[in-house]
Amino acid sequence: MTSSPFETVDCVVIGAGVVGLAVARALALAGREVIVVEAAEGIGTETSSRNSEVIHAGIYYPKGSLMARTCVAGRRMLYAYCKQHGVPHQNCGKLIVATNEAESDKLAEIKGRAEANGVEGMRLLSAAEAIAMEPNLHCTAALLSPSTGIIDSHSYMLALQGDAEECGAMYAFHSPVSAARVANAGIDLEVGGAEPMKLRCRLVVNSAGLHAPTLAKKIVGLPSDCVPQAYYAKGNYFTLTGRSPFSRLIYPVPVPGGLGVHITVDMGGQAKFGPDVEWIDGIDYTVDPHRADRFYAAVRRYWPGLKDGALQPGYAGIRPKTVPQGAPAQDFVVQGPADHGVPGLINLFGIESPGLTASLALAEQVRDIAGT
Repeated sequence: MTSSPFETVDCVVIGAGVVGLAVARALALAGREVIVVEAAEGIGTETSSRNSEVIHAGIYYPKGSLMARTCVAGRRMLYAYCKQHGVPHQNCGKLIVATNEAESDKLAEIKGRAEANGVEGMRLLSAAEAIAMEPNLHCTAALLSPSTGIIDSHSYMLALQGDAEECGAMYAFHSPVSAARVANAGIDLEVGGAEPMKLRCRLVVNSAGLHAPTLAKKIVGLPSDCVPQAYYAKGNYFTLTGRSPFSRLIYPVPVPGGLGVHITVDMGGQAKFGPDVEWIDGIDYTVDPHRADRFYAAVRRYWPGLKDGALQPGYAGIRPKTVPQGAPAQDFVVQGPADHGVPGLINLFGIESPGLTASLALAEQVRDIAGT
């Protein structure tokens, strides 16, 4: 009888983005032995570090959706976590601004959706009230979200990594998963890199972000009809030279596919505009400087004082979509054995914004599905 070439391990989390890190922490805190494998050189190199770094309130998502539930719960957990762990953050609030009467009419609808999701403190403002708060603003009305904030996402991810490591979790970088197969005692993984591994896992959590559908398709024994098609919606950002004209985040009324070109500020005080929505066929983080023309037009609707030449190409991120352009909005997918029939496998698909805000709540859901 020959011995198996696979080393038996308890839990493997694939992907060291913010959600994978939160999942690893939750499992490790529950007493599980955890290995995190990541194809890149470090934590959070893709979507987790290429976003607005906003702590979302939970305003826009359909009532009862996983996005809505985990965003609202995760936001409350995230503020508490940041305070406990010294993660830089600021509860600055945001204004959703209307620039014509048709948009003004939509604000009450947005407020109602937010309140149905359990978002606290939403308040409709007249143009005069909003401009008193933000003198550089132009609007016909606004909606105040006092529970929105900003976060240093890298500091947050480092804290999650540290928590898990304190509970014994291990991290393997430059370690792409090359093959996977459903086995009698779990999931067999073949991991490449400088130190290849063959692991027989009692639990595998596919938290590979943009690559989660591609990874799931590699799992021999997982029904193919359980794996969604991957679509990519790129979001470009432009940075502002000089000081931010606003103390709060400023968002327009949402547009199809995203939340419109908004202004946010990072913990260093750098103001940035974006993201827009650019559907692409492959992963490409190049920012086309010519897209700035559309940014100027969009931003000047609520900030007419934006000067020519003030915007510089910043960076881009990609939303991991599971629906194509023009389709109804997607929800987060946390797919466990009850959904696909494979014991010991949990797939996370379409974890776009507000994934960072929702990360701690999503991690609890994964932990619960895993039965720990």
